[in-house]
Amino acid sequence: MALDLSNKLGQKLAPNPQFQRESWLELDGEWRFAADPKDEGKARHWFTGIPEGNTIQVPFVQESQTASSSSENAPVVWYERHVQLNEAQQKNVLLHFEAVDYKTTVWINGFHAGEHEGGHTPFTVFYEPAAGEDELRLTIRVEDYNRTDQPIGKQSWKEDNFLCWYERTTGIWQTVWMEFVSDSYLESVQMTPDIDSGQLTVEAFCRFPEQHAARRQLTIAVYLHGQLITEVTVKNISSFVKTTLSVDADLPDFRIAPWSPESPELYDITFTLEADGDVDEVASYFGMRHISVKQNDIQLNYEKFYQKLILDQGYYADTLMTPPTPAAEREDIEKVKAMGFNGVRRHQTIGSHRFLYLCDKLGLVTWAEMPSFYKFHRDSAGRAYAEWQEIIQKHYNHPSTIIYTIMNESWGVNEVYANKQQQAFVDSLYHMTKALDPTRLVIGNDGWEHTATDILTIHDYTQSPEKISRAYETKEHFAEGAPAQTSNKYTFAQGYAYDGQPILLSEFGGVAYSEKETLHENDWGYGDRPETKEAAWERISSLITAVMNNDHFCGFCYTQLADVQQEVNGLLTHDHQYKFNPDDVKQLLSQKHNRGFIFE
Repeated sequence: MALDLSNKLGQKLAPNPQFQRESWLELDGEWRFAADPKDEGKARHWFTGIPEGNTIQVPFVQESQTASSSSENAPVVWYERHVQLNEAQQKNVLLHFEAVDYKTTVWINGFHAGEHEGGHTPFTVFYEPAAGEDELRLTIRVEDYNRTDQPIGKQSWKEDNFLCWYERTTGIWQTVWMEFVSDSYLESVQMTPDIDSGQLTVEAFCRFPEQHAARRQLTIAVYLHGQLITEVTVKNISSFVKTTLSVDADLPDFRIAPWSPESPELYDITFTLEADGDVDEVASYFGMRHISVKQNDIQLNYEKFYQKLILDQGYYADTLMTPPTPAAEREDIEKVKAMGFNGVRRHQTIGSHRFLYLCDKLGLVTWAEMPSFYKFHRDSAGRAYAEWQEIIQKHYNHPSTIIYTIMNESWGVNEVYANKQQQAFVDSLYHMTKALDPTRLVIGNDGWEHTATDILTIHDYTQSPEKISRAYETKEHFAEGAPAQTSNKYTFAQGYAYDGQPILLSEFGGVAYSEKETLHENDWGYGDRPETKEAAWERISSLITAVMNNDHFCGFCYTQLADVQQEVNGLLTHDHQYKFNPDDVKQLLSQKHNRGFIFE
């Protein structure tokens, strides 16, 4: 079997191209909607039918300008939609939610079907229809008080936006879809490439009915450029299958195709699960790539890889954290590449499956980052542990994701510099990440006051190129000092010291500029604002040049891709149009080359 992975980018992508069945039903669009400001819906049994009169366009939230909702932005909201099933769909239902902020409860035809806590990660609800049940009433209750002890990222917990915190998001904000499966089906797979041996390790998680099945087997087939490379069948399987297969085909002139930004080679892979007459077919893909550290450099496939990243917060002018159109994320990625960047640091939000697929397919490295909470105690720590595990699981199979960032600028662990409990918390997340995914690099606390970390990352919004050059001239001075003049924070927490890690300036720049006709009183950026476009570009280019000329840095991340509400320091406007000539940006960045990699 060779399912179509929709690798033709002109076609509409499946909601999750990384784990795709041939038939799926997208549920984006109009839903009935009800605000519940007094939280009385459960007592009034709204799960059997919500009040009529209001609708919303999923996945746009009530706070966005595209939602078509006239609600009062309540902290508790309800959704309802009726789905008619054809004969082929009258099987077990997998109801998928890409992201719902924050605490979700699901009823199907009035029966409690599942719940989930966490505002940025996908989850699935299983439902087994009764015989002849051909219509489903989906009822969703979402509770989001935007508390500082839950991961909220850049959502403002105050009444209004302030500094670099923005409009809040409540409810469904990424795609909802359904799949239909038999009693035996594949729940998930985890794929680990090894370019040294030319092998792929597959861990498959299967679901079977309780009764014993006489015949259970999983067939895995790997393709490259449409050509079958290998096929194996594992028989007499249990609910967990682990196997290793070769992707080094015994064919004339065949070579393993490694994944990199300039050559984003993807292998197609299919899984066919058979059990007592049930057949479940899933299509996926993987990339053969390796991330490592050698001396003071980060390496991709054993080549020095200088990262030229841009900070991407994933916000849009009218739709907040939800892309306004299916094409918007691809257009962003194409703009990033057109400007000469080779990656994005996805900051305080989690990209959709489609976004990650496009980074895999088009060739753009990504960092995955935990959306911050802001108050440390037992419950907030527990929420962070739970959601971070789901974030790791979501990114595991994506070759474009090369680095995990757990905390940012000590947010949520404000006393981590000297507090042993908070240091232990960050370290525990670091080691948990290594246990769940040993293939990627991990940053415990990005920006300053590092504890356990694979990379020394520093944030410095100094607006003077000369000061940047002087502050980072001597590694012995800045690696364990407080070089950033805009924070005065030490690079390492007490009890921790620099141990030869690669050094990357993971936030800098932030030069504010907007045309006078779009300027607002509360618009801001870092430092004084240049008066003209030419002056803004001169400062931006001078700062980037100063950083690229510093041989102590193995890369950088410029702040930021696009303006976000009151923060106007993007290279793109709030509606994601170029502020500056992309060719000028590309020419600037091309001054720094990777050995073994040529970015055209």
